[in-house]
Amino acid sequence: MIPSDAWLVVIDHQRIFADPDSEWCAPRFAETAAVVARLAAHFDDRVLLTRWLPGGKRNGSWQAYFNKWSFADRPDEDPVFDLVPSAQDLTRRPSLDVTTFGKWGPELEAVVGEYAHLVLVGVATDCCVVSTALAAADAGCTVTVVADGCAGSSDENHAAALQVMGLYDPQVTVVTSGDLLD
Repeated sequence: MIPSDAWLVVIDHQRIFADPDSEWCAPRFAETAAVVARLAAHFDDRVLLTRWLPGGKRNGSWQAYFNKWSFADRPDEDPVFDLVPSAQDLTRRPSLDVTTFGKWGPELEAVVGEYAHLVLVGVATDCCVVSTALAAADAGCTVTVVADGCAGSSDENHAAALQVMGLYDPQVTVVTSGDLLD
């Protein structure tokens, strides 16, 4: 059952993670699109899309990160960072664009509220989803991660991230879309 005050946060449904030719392709990305669309229909105006953007700063560990993943060191306006077509009509709200893996922060809090109930879907389970879930839970949010609405960098990494997030119960719970919609 979806709580009436919950927000669906669709994390990084962008071309760079969906394109099979991208080094960052989440192999099961396409499988999540139908789940995300089905869930979004139940959240009305409480759907928020996020995008990861590289930004212009390369401070601290980000320098080594962009050295390793130089293909992603592009201007924020590069089309690889666009939302995939299936995500573009899920909400009228503008996307929340940030330069960090975790999406929880002042910008997201300003939209959803301080102690919101977040329902997370998106990519990659083992990067941006887990980073968002743990930071939001640490801030006092209730977090529900929809396993079949997320895709990892591999099936093994997806499963590992879900297992880690499951350790944070009851602040973070991992469910399937079927569980949530029942």
